[in-house]
Amino acid sequence: MGRWVWPLVVLLLALSALIKWSGGGATLVFISSGLAIVPMAAVMGRSTEAIAAHAGSRVGGLVSATFGNAVELIIGAIALQHGYLPLVKASVTGSILGNLLLVLGLSFVVGGIRHPIQRFNIRAARSNASMLVLGVGLAFVFPAIFIRGSSHSPDVSIYIAAALVSFIVYMLGLLFSLFTHRDLFHSIEQLSTDEQESPPWRLLPAVGVLLVTTLLVGIESEWLVQSIEVAGSHLHWSELFTGVVVIALIGNAAEHMSAVLMAWKNRMDLSMEIAVGSSLQVAMFVAPVLFAISYFFHHPMPLSFSLPELAAMGGAVTLTAVLLMDGESNWLEGTLAVGAYIVMAVGFFTL
Repeated sequence: MGRWVWPLVVLLLALSALIKWSGGGATLVFISSGLAIVPMAAVMGRSTEAIAAHAGSRVGGLVSATFGNAVELIIGAIALQHGYLPLVKASVTGSILGNLLLVLGLSFVVGGIRHPIQRFNIRAARSNASMLVLGVGLAFVFPAIFIRGSSHSPDVSIYIAAALVSFIVYMLGLLFSLFTHRDLFHSIEQLSTDEQESPPWRLLPAVGVLLVTTLLVGIESEWLVQSIEVAGSHLHWSELFTGVVVIALIGNAAEHMSAVLMAWKNRMDLSMEIAVGSSLQVAMFVAPVLFAISYFFHHPMPLSFSLPELAAMGGAVTLTAVLLMDGESNWLEGTLAVGAYIVMAVGFFTL
């Protein structure tokens, strides 16, 4: 992470606070808060990596898995507190689509420009793809089919069962990849070279930075959510488009840049873990946790998605599974994924 990030964080924090406290319009508050969250998400990610490096490979993997999507959880929890249930569900959809299509696609394109053929751990890729198919199907598609095919009113028990099973399967997946079968998930770079990077920060400073940035992201997310309705109206954005595209991009922008940078360096296993692994975490960890949190705010959020959302997620998972089958990537495959994301984003804008 470059030194320029710290001045950028301070500048954007000061700018958003000035606009908020000076009575600036909701649109300006929304834009400034969203911009401020992006570099802070990068700082949170870096501090999480440092803590994970100090904790060791196994515990560190659990730390990374837990805090990897902290920004999405914070924004989602605050939006739930304000009762924006469709927005939260749309942001879950957008995170999955953005990581699988936009991030993975851009990684393939950028990496493919420099390296004609890039290879990655096909076993890890297939395992993640299988988990993703199960996660999206189990948590989102199957409940929708059963509910819409039922002749009586929807029963919340199916959503509880889907969320609970998804969460348990995700935990078992971590057990599989971090403990019982960890050798299968070594990256190609690790198998060919035994390079080990030292932790970027010491443990206590990393913990302190993580706590402070989490608090600041919470404040900026509160301002973001408070202004989202008026800003969306001024910009002629529907709640669905705002969640699927805008909020998802704000929450994942730092991860997006990291994945593309890793692909440029030909570290495709790490790039894949950021893109596909993050989507898996959103579907099987973040969504169930937000479902549980919604009950604490007395705004129960059933994991029922609209038909366009289900179709988009199903298409994204299918395309990703096809692209990962051979353990190789090139820029043309990336173009297909990015093109699919653009078409879907335009489609959500028109709804």
